Amino acid sequence: MKKLHGLLLFLFTLTVAQAQTATDRKTILGILDRQTTDWNAGNTEAFMNGYWKSDSLTFVGKVGVTYGYDATLSNYKRRYPDRASMGTLKFTIIKLDFPARDVAYVIGKFHLTRPQIGDAEGHFTLLWRKIKGQWVIVSDHSS
Repeated sequence: MKKLHGLLLFLFTLTVAQAQTATDRKTILGILDRQTTDWNAGNTEAFMNGYWKSDSLTFVGKVGVTYGYDATLSNYKRRYPDRASMGTLKFTIIKLDFPARDVAYVIGKFHLTRPQIGDAEGHFTLLWRKIKGQWVIVSDHSS
């Protein structure tokens, strides 16, 4: 009987953990979809809602490391000053894992369709944390 209770407890725990991961996966993919929609509408500020509003946010790109939400937003606005430079964004998610509780890791590709100035594409790695019940990107490495 103890073995049966142990097995049932294990299966229950496993089911709850998988349900949580499925919910979190759906939430993160939803945020990425919303970011795509916001970007394609030309709304950089709304696109940034997926990021952690903190001075501890890190963004690693071609020019090095940027620290902080405001500096990251500033860089986006400087690099993509108009709709032509922003183009139309498409994300392709390659991998989404949960290496620890309240931590997610995403690897993907981005493609910007920009007929007037030429397309741009690359890969990204996003480190997510669930902070105060909300999933946010705490580190972005895009190249």
